[in-house]
Amino acid sequence: MKKNIYVVGAVIVEDEKILCAQRGPTKALPLKWEFPGGKIEDGESPQEALQREINEEMHCKVQIGEQIDYTAYEYDFGIVHLKTFYCKLIEGTPVLTEHVSIIWLHPNELASLDWAPADIPTIEKLSKTSFVN
Repeated sequence: MKKNIYVVGAVIVEDEKILCAQRGPTKALPLKWEFPGGKIEDGESPQEALQREINEEMHCKVQIGEQIDYTAYEYDFGIVHLKTFYCKLIEGTPVLTEHVSIIWLHPNELASLDWAPADIPTIEKLSKTSFVN
């Protein structure tokens, strides 16, 4: 039986663009694009995990908004259960610590990247979005 892995992803929105992060070449799913985030630790809510992960990975703080999507995707290493949330930067600028690249794209540009499969349902929802400030 495959391991269940519970993770969260931050859809960080700024100036009507979304932050996209590229995984490193030595990680699982090498060089795939994803929303920054990570595993939910025991005793954490998804929102707490997302705050911690963005602080650790990108050295900034986010305000977490509504949940966008929930996806379960079966990889060879396990079943990833991903919850994505709208987020807004409230402190700092994203720094590359875990990722090799970041890029800001409009929602209709997201599909141009090679995304990790678990992120694709969120991409499909976001590509139909237009932000109103």
